[in-house]
Amino acid sequence: MNKPIRLYRFALSGHAHRVQLMLSLLGRPTELVDVDLMAAEQKKPEFLARNPLGQVPVIEDGDFTLADSNAILVYLALTYDPHRRWLPQPATTQAEVQRWLGVAAGPLAAGAAHARFATLFNRPVNPQAQPTARQLFGVVENHLDGRTWLATHDHPTIADVAMYSYTAHAPEGGISLEPYPRLRAWLQRIEALPGFVGMQRSPLPAAA
Repeated sequence: MNKPIRLYRFALSGHAHRVQLMLSLLGRPTELVDVDLMAAEQKKPEFLARNPLGQVPVIEDGDFTLADSNAILVYLALTYDPHRRWLPQPATTQAEVQRWLGVAAGPLAAGAAHARFATLFNRPVNPQAQPTARQLFGVVENHLDGRTWLATHDHPTIADVAMYSYTAHAPEGGISLEPYPRLRAWLQRIEALPGFVGMQRSPLPAAA
């Protein structure tokens, strides 16, 4: 149980950070292995043997290797949280968690994550990225009216972990969080959790 889980990551990747955050919240010993995406290390044969898609994050837990950040969150919650708080048992709650995992893989990735990536690495920006992000954050702001967490009322789940990183770092893509006080309070609640670990921050664009 105390053997470190190896996490292949890129320090500026929100997908990798959500896994690192989950491991820390669970108190799991972790060995971080940095993959240089700028040098295309993720496309080399030794990495493709771990993930044929050539993407981070990837974990190695003993003999088990798994890619895809949301899949990894599910695995970690089911394997290392015997009380099932991070992925609760009731079907209705599990469905709600899965809904937010879908949001993290969909509009959050296409909106805030894309805008941040394009800004940080000077790549072309999809003109729909910032409107997509702002629309999503408005939905989250309304959803948090009268509730503390995304999928449950009394404690965080992997839904909150999946949504945190790219939301917290949206200003790096020129998307201000000032219009969303409930969303910002939710970010602060996550950051106050025992075991929280932040993601490396990058310079904010002038418009943020």
